[in-house]
This record gives sequence, structure tokens and C-alpha cells, in this order.
Amino acid sequence: MLFFLVLAAAVVAPDLHVLAQTPTDDRRQVIPALLHREHVASVSFAKIAGAKTVLAEAYGEQGPGVAVSTATLYNIASMSKPISAEVILRLASAGRLSLDEPMYKYWDDPDVATDPRAKMLTPRLALDHQTGFANWRRETGGKLAFTRAPGTGFGYSGEGYQYVARFAEKKTGKPFESLAQDLIFDPSGMTRTSYTQRPWMEGNIAQPTDKDGQWLKPQVATQFVAADLVYTNPTQYASFVESLMRGAGETAAIRKLRESVLTDRKADLCVGKLAKACPDEVGFGPGWEVVKTHGKTFLMHTGIDEGVFTLGYFDPGSRAGVIIFTNSSNGPRVILPILKLLDADPDFIAYLEAQV
Repeated sequence: MLFFLVLAAAVVAPDLHVLAQTPTDDRRQVIPALLHREHVASVSFAKIAGAKTVLAEAYGEQGPGVAVSTATLYNIASMSKPISAEVILRLASAGRLSLDEPMYKYWDDPDVATDPRAKMLTPRLALDHQTGFANWRRETGGKLAFTRAPGTGFGYSGEGYQYVARFAEKKTGKPFESLAQDLIFDPSGMTRTSYTQRPWMEGNIAQPTDKDGQWLKPQVATQFVAADLVYTNPTQYASFVESLMRGAGETAAIRKLRESVLTDRKADLCVGKLAKACPDEVGFGPGWEVVKTHGKTFLMHTGIDEGVFTLGYFDPGSRAGVIIFTNSSNGPRVILPILKLLDADPDFIAYLEAQV
């Protein structure tokens, strides 16, 4: 399921028209009221303008009776994927792997090692959600299996991201977390971002909450998952996005590729009433959902885990964007109001609104 469609089903919140007209300098009154009404424990966000973070704020509670701060760490769920994709893209930029080389020469998951379709898998297909795998192997009886031939259609797949990460490990001889540290985290100053549990996470994690506001136990990985469970905060993630805007560690060709629709979804998504507001192009590039509309290119991703909702977008042309993390299953309900309060790009907001 495309995550933006999940967002579209949930963004309708009471009094949205009133919130949209609230002056930005009143957000300290408006946002706590919004969180209370929508049963969202906390929200933390960062705004980027001119490829620099110009605003970072947090509201609500990271845990029972514990105030959130801009340093609070959130499980960003599937917003982990753009980070993992960028590791692969920077390795490709450095000539350490090719996006179109067969992965089986370095990595074959034992579950599909004897399936001839495994020889068709490439890093590009994994990053563009065209591996033919289900999202997770639990959906195919606990074993990795093809649901279609690679390259023959879209299929959102966390397994595909894990597959290409294992390939990168085998090809480079380095653990994937070390590659991310060297290529992404250290150059971007992301000192509090990790795929797996770290001592500095203790007491700093935003505890998830369900739709009724009940506190849940955080999920923290002990082994990396390339598609999920990265912990960070919006300011750190904004630093990552800033590096993309600068093209850090990338060739011009790779940067252009990331901003291209490689898995076209327009025919599937722009049907019925949605056809009237359909973007010029929409689909997936390597790591991000790509939306081209009104002469602009937006790269976006969302994340959903139990008790968690996150969203980020940026426009590489204007070098502006917003990162929003929540620790609530009701998080989608506050996204549009907060984007409007932050004066986010009106064409991006209109794209989201058109899905409702």
C-alpha cells in the first residue's frame, strides 16, 4: 500500500479551515490544542529553507509525564528507506557498485537461491520497489518468495531494501551500519541516528501511542533493518535532507536519477475523482516517492509502525522542505494542519489534499 494513500485517508481533522488561517506565531497555542483534540502524544518537526534548517520545535509528551524536546528520538519507520537508499546511491557514485549489476554474484538469500528469478535482481530494482517480493516475508509464509518476476511491476517491499543492503555488505566487505555511518551519518553530523539500539537512546525515545492514547512499548532493533526502525529526530533528518539538496557524495547523474520517476504509478493512482488533480508524474524513484506537479518536483516519504507516524518532503528546486515525526497512530490527523502552520509549499499541500 502506498503510504501517502494511508495519509490521505486520515488527514481530515475537525476545524482544519480554522487552523489553516491561524497565524504562524500562534502555533504554540494551536499545536497543543490540536494534539489534545486528535489524541496525539507529541509532534516534533523541522523546517528547511535555502537548504538550511531554519526552525525546529517539539510539543507534547515523549512518555507519560515526560515533555518532548527537539532532541527526542523517534522511530521513523519507513522513512528509514531513503537513508538506506542513499547509502547505495553514494556507493554507486563512488564506483563501488553498479545499480544495474546482478546481485546474486555477491548475495543470494537462501530462500530464493535456487529460483532463477533471483539472478534478475539488481540494486535499481530493489530501490524502485520492483523486486517482486512482498513487503515482508511473513506475508509469504515466513520465507522470502517472489510474488511476480522482478522488473514486471510495482510492489512496495521492505524485503527488497534488506536484500540490497545485504548485497552492499557482501560487495564492499563492510557492515551496512558502518557504510551508513561513513557515507551518511558522519558527513551530515547525524550523531544521534542509528539503525540499532545505542546507550544514548536510554531515556530519550518517544514512546508510541495507539489511537486511544494508550502508551505502547517502543520497538528498537538489535540487528539492522534497512527499511525500518531507524531512530533519529527531525533536526538530524533535516541534516540528511540538506546533504541531498547539496548533492553531497553524489554524481550529477545519480542526483538526477533520485529525482526521476522510475516506477510509474500514474495509471494506477489517478483514477476516478483523483484524475482531476493528478500530478504530471507520480511514482517511485530510488528511495523516495516522486511527485511532479506545477513545474515542481517533490520527494516525499512517510512511515507507519504501531503507534508511529512520520512524514517528510522536500523540493530540490527551491531547496525547501518539512520533516514531521509523531509518536501516535493518530499522527496523520495533524500533518496537514502543521504543514499549513509552517507555510509549507502550497502545491505540495494541494497534492495531499487532493487525495482526501
